[in-house]
Amino acid sequence: MKTNEEIRQKIRTDYAGIATSSTVTRDQLTGEVESSGSCCCAGACGVTESIDAADLAQQIGYTKEELEALPADANMGLSCGNPTIIANLKEGETILDLGSGGGFDIFLAGPKVGKTGRAIGVDMTPQMIDKARANISHYLNTTGLDNVEFRLGEIEHLPVQDSSVDVIISNCVLNLSMDKQQVWNEIARVLKPGGRVAVSDIALLKLLPEAVKEIVESWAGCVAGAIPVETMREQMTNAGLSEIQLTPKPEYVKALTDANDPLYTKVSALLPEGQAAADVITSLDIQAKKPCGCGPGCC
Repeated sequence: MKTNEEIRQKIRTDYAGIATSSTVTRDQLTGEVESSGSCCCAGACGVTESIDAADLAQQIGYTKEELEALPADANMGLSCGNPTIIANLKEGETILDLGSGGGFDIFLAGPKVGKTGRAIGVDMTPQMIDKARANISHYLNTTGLDNVEFRLGEIEHLPVQDSSVDVIISNCVLNLSMDKQQVWNEIARVLKPGGRVAVSDIALLKLLPEAVKEIVESWAGCVAGAIPVETMREQMTNAGLSEIQLTPKPEYVKALTDANDPLYTKVSALLPEGQAAADVITSLDIQAKKPCGCGPGCC
């Protein structure tokens, strides 16, 4: 059994490989990985030779127009939903993206919060931060906005002040944490009273067999670290969040299963007879608010 730190380092290595590779292919069944850039990872969320990143993004809720407006390498196929849809962003808000990668969702959110708003991305992988910052010039040239930034940090210890953020988004990242309760505590800390959560992530409809958790690449593939839906609700409640809504979204798992994604093929083979991956694993839209603390309607 891998230690938490060994798993964390494997995840960081995998995502660093994605950030420095121009094209990624993988074969989870053999562990062999090829790239037209540098050596990359086996098993990060969504990354597979079986399905195009743009096709996957459109299947989980992004529009063709949104994707065409992004820097060419911002979409690395790491999404499992579209948190910007459920975030209902407004002009002037400050938004924080946990695990922002190459800036995919931040560059989509920036124009929605506008010139008086701020879009901040946090990622634990230096190579991802470098990639995102390199994409800022494209964003500035195409939108005329100077309202995005990227900070190196861990989602368990956010480099963000208390009660300073209106909206927190995240896309297929929270499952990677080995201390998810601490992540929800941090989310509650940095949100303003009345601030809201709009997250897409992977969760479990049924418990995974231990054999699946032994596949180390499935942590970076957003499977082994996923928790049951009701466990997530409990953690969010413990952190003090309210108005919690957890909505299963089957499109992500269906897209990768239909594409014969190597990781999902391997996971399916380890499930009890008669169970498919979609019976156990789901993408989840996660919404909640931080209470105002001063009575109904005061913030």
